[in-house]
Amino acid sequence: MRYALLVQGAPYSSQASHSALRFASGLLARGHVLEAVFFYHDGVYNAARLAAPPQDEPHLYDAWCELHQAHGTQLQVCISAALRRGLLDEREALRHGKSGHSVEAPFELTGLGQLIGLGQEVDRLVTFAP
Repeated sequence: MRYALLVQGAPYSSQASHSALRFASGLLARGHVLEAVFFYHDGVYNAARLAAPPQDEPHLYDAWCELHQAHGTQLQVCISAALRRGLLDEREALRHGKSGHSVEAPFELTGLGQLIGLGQEVDRLVTFAP
């Protein structure tokens, strides 16, 4: 089966992100395909490359990057939710006159149209929310 995940919870204030990663590992171990993860609402904080959690906590940003590297899973971030929360990639930082950026590949800023397309392309779209 082909899956996509919708993550709506921030990485360290809810269990949504951690649960989504564990679910992703389980379905990939069973031979399913994970096409993409779409980060929405506070879930966009998963794409913040400057996050530096304590060493005794899982580094969820790195875990998402490893998922992408190992399986080619797209990591899509809602652009409007990200900009509203101060998360910009280099292109958007230049466009808005900001001096730095906090989102970079493999995370990609996209619109809600991508989420709708995902829902039509995959067999299952599973939501993880706080």
